[in-house]
Amino acid sequence: MKIRKKFKKLGRKTSHRKSLLVNLSKSIIIHKRIVTTIQKAKSVQKFIEPILTKIKKDTTHSRRIVFSHFQDKEIIKKLFNEISNNILLRNGGYTRTIRIENRKGDNSEMCIIELVNYNQTTQKKKKIKTRRSKKKVKNI
Repeated sequence: MKIRKKFKKLGRKTSHRKSLLVNLSKSIIIHKRIVTTIQKAKSVQKFIEPILTKIKKDTTHSRRIVFSHFQDKEIIKKLFNEISNNILLRNGGYTRTIRIENRKGDNSEMCIIELVNYNQTTQKKKKIKTRRSKKKVKNI
């Protein structure tokens, strides 16, 4: 009988997989977006979404729970001071994955995973309108 697993093993042992997920999520918090494979992005998304839900309430208990995952004071400060203000009104879906071209070396599927309110590439840029009229040049 085929039983579905709750998480993907990513071809790694438990300790290696946990450290990989922690390091990827730290990179997402610091840089606001990273480029990785689709399978890693899906695993990181399942790992980081509950943590981002915890930072909505700025209590000592929630800070300790988040610290137990990352064990880095700078990351905790960044989460509770900067990121919590931007995701306070969201009910979920704090990260977004955008598929990009396959990697050249081994043709694995790649994607960008980013925090939703910090995206610069997906926001539409407004065209700047000028008051100058286009003057026609007459041939003499």
